[in-house]
Amino acid sequence: MFEKVLIANRGEIALRIHRACREMGICTVAIHSTADSEAMHVRLADESVCIGPPAARDSYLNIPSIMAAAELTGARAIHPGYGFLSENAEFARIVEAHGLTLIGPKAQHIEMMGDKVAARQALDQLGIPLVPGSEGIVDSFHTAQRIAGEIGYPVLVKAVAGGGGRGMRVASSANELELEFAVARREASEAFGNDQVYIEKYLLNPRHIELQIMADSTGDVVHFGERDCSIQRRHQKILEEAPSPLLSEELRADICLRAVSAVQKLGYLGAGTLEFLFQDGEFYFIEMNTRIQVEHPVTEMITDIDLVCEQIRVAAGEPLSRCQEDIRFKGHAIECRINAESPVDFSPAPGQVTEYHPPGGGGVRVDSALYAGYRVPPFYDSMIGKLIVYGLSRDECLMRLKRSLEEFVIGGIETTLPLHRRLVSEPDFISANYDIHWLERLMKEWN
Repeated sequence: MFEKVLIANRGEIALRIHRACREMGICTVAIHSTADSEAMHVRLADESVCIGPPAARDSYLNIPSIMAAAELTGARAIHPGYGFLSENAEFARIVEAHGLTLIGPKAQHIEMMGDKVAARQALDQLGIPLVPGSEGIVDSFHTAQRIAGEIGYPVLVKAVAGGGGRGMRVASSANELELEFAVARREASEAFGNDQVYIEKYLLNPRHIELQIMADSTGDVVHFGERDCSIQRRHQKILEEAPSPLLSEELRADICLRAVSAVQKLGYLGAGTLEFLFQDGEFYFIEMNTRIQVEHPVTEMITDIDLVCEQIRVAAGEPLSRCQEDIRFKGHAIECRINAESPVDFSPAPGQVTEYHPPGGGGVRVDSALYAGYRVPPFYDSMIGKLIVYGLSRDECLMRLKRSLEEFVIGGIETTLPLHRRLVSEPDFISANYDIHWLERLMKEWN
């Protein structure tokens, strides 16, 4: 097992990793920008190293500075969390070249799954169903027009190196496609330095279902069930729950078995999430994330398994702590992402937190690095915490979630707490009658 782990991230995920390490008897090193010198994970870590100024490119994306911090402190492993360098294959190769361990997948799998076309082709060969679309990169509007005509409008133009909803544009006709194709390529170039795109059929009312898997160095792979991540705005997840209230046991067992088989054949290592669109009783693979997910706590709540600890164990060469038969699913969990944003127009709302009172009680978990007096910086992602609630049934979970949202106080800045309070009282949410476009339709009605 590792004696010391460097946490190459910030905010709530850095604190989450620190806590897992400390419970395993592992010392931690926090890296931070000058803007994060008073961050909670920096205060609690055994050691901390300032790696640069506020801009992410000069700090949390600065590979030489991060590697220097690891060498300076003697850390033998690096946990990248999510975002930043967590799915950067070059970073994984550099870590390995320096004789250190990245707590994550192999560079070849990060690279493969980071290329959405390569990921589709690999999973297709392994028996995973795909959304109808182009077989590879679409390099001209005329090719895009031909493919769209074959699969039928509406279509989705997607960046090959995309993520987080960037470089994705919907076209409902040939006239729209010409504009959206050009815009998607421009967005992809600006966001990822790669303007390559491909085409998929745009499903009108799908759910977003994802499967959590974990693989060890012996070749064993297990799944931890699915999460329903269909409450979204502009392809950004707002709320997640597990298990999906939509799936039957037969559908769940079938797709989980397929996913485990595919990941095993890939020779994958570590945590991963296969993401699907689900419509009319059919699953369609869209991408695989080669990291821990923001929404991993809902899976932890219904399995009583610490996924970050499991990540660390398999990265250290240890076998999975449980075989598939030992993983038990019980109850229901829902996570609300809390952002420092206007709950009306979602504009960023950084500033000083004057009051902070998280909810408590049985079945309530808050993952956040906030404290009263903390100043939320304007330089990074606006997510400042996650409220995760558990119940033996979905109804019990919903009642506990409503109560917890009422108790949650974050003063001094705007947050999306009012949005969640309104959202969880909506009849269609209570009855689980929603899809990935539901929230945007609902907000138009509100306005």
